[in-house]
Amino acid sequence: MNPAYSFIIITYNEGQHLPRLLESIGRLNAPVFILDSGSDDDTLAIAKKAGATVLQHDFENHPKQWDFALKNFDIKTPWIICLDADQVVTPELKEKLANFRNQDYQGVNGIYFNRKNFFKGSWIKHGGYYPFYLLKMIRFGVGYSDLNENMDHRFIVPGKTEVWKDGHILEENLKENRISFWIAKHNRYSDLLAQEEVERLQKMRQQTLKPSLLGSPDERTAWLKQLWWQLPRYVRPMLYFTYRMLFQLGILEGRTGIIFHFLQGFWFRLIVDIKIDEILKSGQHLKPANTGQLSPLKFIFRFLALFLMFYYFNILFFGITNPGKHYYPFLANHFNYIQGLRWLLLSISTQVLNWLGFSAIHNGTELLVAGKGTLGVVYSCLGLGLMSFFAAFVIAYPKKTKQKVIFLITGILTIQFLNILRFVLLALFWNKNSNRIVDHHTVFNIILYIIIMASLYFWVKQGDNHLNKHAQNQPVNL
Repeated sequence: MNPAYSFIIITYNEGQHLPRLLESIGRLNAPVFILDSGSDDDTLAIAKKAGATVLQHDFENHPKQWDFALKNFDIKTPWIICLDADQVVTPELKEKLANFRNQDYQGVNGIYFNRKNFFKGSWIKHGGYYPFYLLKMIRFGVGYSDLNENMDHRFIVPGKTEVWKDGHILEENLKENRISFWIAKHNRYSDLLAQEEVERLQKMRQQTLKPSLLGSPDERTAWLKQLWWQLPRYVRPMLYFTYRMLFQLGILEGRTGIIFHFLQGFWFRLIVDIKIDEILKSGQHLKPANTGQLSPLKFIFRFLALFLMFYYFNILFFGITNPGKHYYPFLANHFNYIQGLRWLLLSISTQVLNWLGFSAIHNGTELLVAGKGTLGVVYSCLGLGLMSFFAAFVIAYPKKTKQKVIFLITGILTIQFLNILRFVLLALFWNKNSNRIVDHHTVFNIILYIIIMASLYFWVKQGDNHLNKHAQNQPVNL
């Protein structure tokens, strides 16, 4: 019976890994094609002894190497499985492949395999590394290598794909047990990734896949990459590392796993950001004074300075307008914007409740609803911290003044609209005598920060041609 698939393997000095991979796919009776990029160990001898068809091609990057393999091997099977030499097919996945029939997958053009990644002998279970799905099995003549990626290689297939959650490919580069090898390899990768990001900044390189948070594994990755490119350099490595440690439970990984997440999630990303700046600074045309471009570090410092100024000014003003050691009656009686904001919010909330048919009054600090009780509005209820964060970001970000003013006013009005809605709901439904682990301030702040971060992301993404306008029309010195 003719096999339904062939294997293609990319190699370079893989004498340590290739026998392990070939053994794991043995007895599947599938043709094996190996594209080598100039090995000087026993890789070629191992490949020929196994009966593999071998071609050699100088390595430039992974996408181009895979593109060459797909176009130059004489493939006779309807499917191909593309593997790296340091990967191994588990017995469970091997059994699925042994029972694979092309007629069962009509209309399907790609299959994702579940990967287990190992570092220095430890399986990386957390930090977003498991489960992790890779498009490894593609219909020949339909799937292709994504040449719009410089380092993070992927295959593209139009149409329907499937995800195999059971059965795995194990990925463990034994050379990486020496940390010097891992660092040297990722130093090379950082060159490729930094160059790729600069080209994307200048619109010289576009994503092939349509980004979609709810799409295929690769479409989700494309969506997350778009978010990553919008984050300020030097800050995003720390954000990403923190996210992997806390939200994706990397902290549970153990010493070796935490070292991996630090190196791969923080150190590597930081090196990329440094190299991006080195590339940009090598071009004399990219001076912020001429282009209006604001460097990531300057934006961060400006944002933090404004945020701290707004935040602590509100606290200071609240302190000096309330009776105490540093009380200033003149400010309290004539310029008390905090009390004015509280009075305005309570007045609107009272009016809304009256419109809804309830009897409500307020005295400037407390809201009373007949039959429901009293709601006290303190400083922390006013959303001044949220507004400080939002205003600092909008003012610090390099956009036209008109865009900032419109977005700032809209955002502040939206925050206070939601605040009024909160007061109305609390006045009607909140039982302040109940024991709760989390109070309503915390819940409200979390919801509002999520909304703020989402709105800032789309504001930056949709209208931000100001930062990159000059860079798009200039060459890059690489």
